[in-house]
Formats: sequence, structure tokens, C-alpha cells
Amino acid sequence: MGQTSERGRDDAVAWGVPSRGEPRWPVLLAVVAAIALQLVLPEKVVRGLGGRWLIPALEAVLLLVLLVANPGRISKEESRLRIVGVAMIALISIANLVSLLELINALLYGTKATGRPLIYASLPIWLTNVIVFGLWYWELDRGGPAERQLAEHSRPDFLFPQMSTPGSSPGWMPRFLDYLYTSFTNATAFSPTDTMPLTAWAKALMALQSLASLVTVAVVVSRAVNVLG
Repeated sequence: MGQTSERGRDDAVAWGVPSRGEPRWPVLLAVVAAIALQLVLPEKVVRGLGGRWLIPALEAVLLLVLLVANPGRISKEESRLRIVGVAMIALISIANLVSLLELINALLYGTKATGRPLIYASLPIWLTNVIVFGLWYWELDRGGPAERQLAEHSRPDFLFPQMSTPGSSPGWMPRFLDYLYTSFTNATAFSPTDTMPLTAWAKALMALQSLASLVTVAVVVSRAVNVLG
């Protein structure tokens, strides 16, 4: 009986515990950074988005809605605002995908004279890729930050190292920076590193991010060799 209770406590630690509520500011800073990165892209890369200011303006409006609704901590009662957050992340994702396609097209068919600025433009796109997938992982894992505060929450979609080592970090729960770090390592290694995807959608998202990162790096490197050579 004692062994069963001990195992139950270990499982609770291994699979995470209900969150106490996250501060919103790390996510807001990440979104602001993504908007700023979009604004520094060259005109040739953003022409498919209706101009330089349209998409960032729409993203800023959605961000303002979240700020006005709750500028502090994310609480359980805010689940109705989740659709606004998802729409904002989706908008950033679509904008970055279009920019990536425009960049690839310009790199493959542009002249050597225009190659160097486009190579530099790949960095904001790659960094936005890291931010936006970090936002997706954070927003979707176990139903989102609000759902993760419930005592009865779903099994995790991501297995963090703290979850697989019961007792190593009592009371630990994943925060946005954990998901952002997962996104960064996945984008740099083109595969999961210390955090493993457990569900089909998590595996699909990580595979999509790895593919986007790999294509960006491959096209940019090949173009850089051509331009610098």
C-alpha cells in the first residue's frame, strides 16, 4: 500500500503538476519580437503579405486585445480568450510561411547583386520560426496554459526531462521559456533533443518546424556560396 502511494506521488511529479498560473509578459515579449522581426524584412520578402505594415498591424491589434483583457497572469477563467491567442499565433505563422516562400523564390531566381541582402533577411525569418513554434507548443500542450492549471488535466503532449526523472524537481511545471527552448533546439538540431513529442500533433508540428528550418538553412547556405564565391 505504501509503495503504491509512493508510486502515485512519483507519477504526479513525473507527468507534471497543475500550474499556478503563468505571467503573460514572456509571451507578450515574444510576440512583440516576432512583429519587430517582420518589420525589418526587405520589401521583396513581404510583398505577398499586402505590404510591410498590414500583417504586423493585425497582430498588434490581437495583442492589444489580450493586453486589455488581462495584462497580468493567465488564469483559469481566461479560456474564452484562447481563440484570440490562437488567431494571433496563426497569423504570425502564415505571415512567416509566406515570407519564407518569397525568400526561397528570391534566393533561387534573384541576381548575385540582390543575394546578400536576402541572405541577411533569412535570419529574422528563422528567428520568427523559433518564436512562433514555441508559441504553438506552449498554447497547445495539454490544452493550453489555462487548462494546465486544472487538477484533472490531460496527459502531456511533450515529455520534458523533469517529467521523466520523478523527484528531481518537485513542483516543477513547464513555462513558456521551456517551450521556447524546445523550439530553438528543434530548429537547430532539425530533430527533438531533450524534450520528446508524445502525441501525433506534437510530432507533426516538430517535424514541420524542422523541415522549415532545414529548407531555410539549405537554400541560404547554397545561395551564400554562390554569392560569396
